[in-house]
Amino acid sequence: MWLSNCLRAVCAALLLSATALAQPVPAPAPAPAAVPKPQVQPSGPSPIPAAPTLPVKSYITIDFDTGSTLAEQAADLRVEPASITKIMAAYVVFHELRAGRLKLEDQVTISEKAWRMEGSRMFAKVGDQIPVEQLVLGMIVQSGNDSTVALAEHIAGSEEAFVALMNNFAAKIGLAGTNFSNAAGLPDAQHYSTARDIATLARTIITEFPDYYRWYAVREYTWNNIRQYNRNQLLARDASVDGMKTGHTESAGYCLVSSAKRGDMRLIAVVMGSESESARTAQSQTILNYGFRFFETHQLYAAGAALSTPAIWKGELESLPVGIAEPLRLVIPRGHYERLNASMELVSPIVAPIAKGATLGKVRVRLGKELLAERNLIALESGVEGGFFANMGDSITLWWRSE
Repeated sequence: MWLSNCLRAVCAALLLSATALAQPVPAPAPAPAAVPKPQVQPSGPSPIPAAPTLPVKSYITIDFDTGSTLAEQAADLRVEPASITKIMAAYVVFHELRAGRLKLEDQVTISEKAWRMEGSRMFAKVGDQIPVEQLVLGMIVQSGNDSTVALAEHIAGSEEAFVALMNNFAAKIGLAGTNFSNAAGLPDAQHYSTARDIATLARTIITEFPDYYRWYAVREYTWNNIRQYNRNQLLARDASVDGMKTGHTESAGYCLVSSAKRGDMRLIAVVMGSESESARTAQSQTILNYGFRFFETHQLYAAGAALSTPAIWKGELESLPVGIAEPLRLVIPRGHYERLNASMELVSPIVAPIAKGATLGKVRVRLGKELLAERNLIALESGVEGGFFANMGDSITLWWRSE
């Protein structure tokens, strides 16, 4: 009886395999409808003009979502960051707030060193007890050197120790062209950065601390009956701009980091070494407008969405959904969306058991011949191994096809 059942199982498996042989092994699935195949019109999309050339030391414009560079000029040139430095000082402060080692209501005693700071100040006096939140506003809105040094001393015990924290974070973020020697941005031969590094830092702080980023949109505040004004003129000039920081010394020139959001697209622009306050404002507006006018961002795939459901052999189910672990967003020249082409490459055959998250292929997105993105395709579910009869039938079919 047992031998008879086994013979029936083998015969059934052979019949199943014969049927399977009549069908091709599933090919990689076509790109989902969200990414259309190239449809180039006879005249083609409008060409993208060259990025502006500006009378500044350096500049860069990047897309916030992807980090892609849209325009640049000497973006890796080492320059003095002036009070742009305070973006990194704020980054350290925000980390302390998030960790609970610092609270907005904590009282900070103003030292003589902080009181004696030259340049931009919130006019704190020696011995004043000032809440952390007011000092943060003084640092961000007024660009106060006194408030920055007071926060540095309160957090790290000394400005020197605080600067060490700043440089540690710079290394972790990957700011290879940056080194700080003070917290406020005073001129020094060992105090430098690049437009690209500054854009990366701005993107990082907006990503990690969106709640604290709102302070960069504050146009004025009053402390000790003194009204303090934000020097970022773009906040009043362009409603889409919601940050971020100005800087100026005689040697550094006029600098501005700005961030603006129009629709679903956010850009970050950095202008270093402009000739005047009004010039840095106009130049920042120029490169922001260039980015928004000639580029657009698209989310092509959502994280965890099934991009294909290839066959799985020796499994309980006949197919297994595959997709990507993180959302795939791209910035492309405006009007070129129809020229995007997506292709998938899948492991073949896919044989159970398959663990959820296992890499099973790749998805590639091209604009014409240019490869814009490549991501791993992963199993979105576990592919559990099937029973005896399913395994036997699939084993015979796979063996026969390999011959």
